Amino acid sequence: MAKKRGKSLFSLSTLLASFFGAAMIAAAFAYFNYKFSEYKFIDFKDFVFYEKSDVFTPHAEKYIVIFYSSKEKGTMDKLAKINLNLPILAIDYYNESRESSEHTTFLRSGTKGSLKFIQRFNIYESPSIFFIKRSKDSLYKQDSMIRKLDNLNELSKQINKL
Repeated sequence: MAKKRGKSLFSLSTLLASFFGAAMIAAAFAYFNYKFSEYKFIDFKDFVFYEKSDVFTPHAEKYIVIFYSSKEKGTMDKLAKINLNLPILAIDYYNESRESSEHTTFLRSGTKGSLKFIQRFNIYESPSIFFIKRSKDSLYKQDSMIRKLDNLNELSKQINKL
C-alpha cells in the first residue's frame, strides 16, 4: 500500500509541476504579446506633417523618429549633421520650420497634429527617440520602445545599442 501511495504523490507532483510550467509559458507568451501590441501605428495620411510648406510623404521602409525641442540650444544643428544608417524624422515640439538635410527630415505640424502625435505614442520627455517601419503604403508601425535621448552628441553610439 505504501508503494501505491508514493506513486500517486509522485504523479500528483508531476502533474502540478507540468501545470505550473505550462502556466508560466502561457503567462510569458501573454506578456510578450501584450508588449508587442503596445506598439502603435501611424498613418501619414491621417497624421499630416510638413517639410517647410510641403506635406511630408514617407518613402523609406524604416525611420528613426526623434521628437525634440528646437528651444534647446544647438539641437537643430546637431540633428541636421547626424548621419546614421537610417533616415531621421525630426519632429519639433515648437513646430519651427527648418530646411531638411541629407539624412534628417525636419517635420512640423499644427498644434492639433502635434498633440495627437504626442498622445498616440505617449511621449513624456524631450528629446525622445524610437523606430518605425512600414507596414503598408503610408502606414508605419512603431518598431522599438520610446526612449529618452540624454545626449544628442552621443546619438550614434546610443543607436548602435538599440
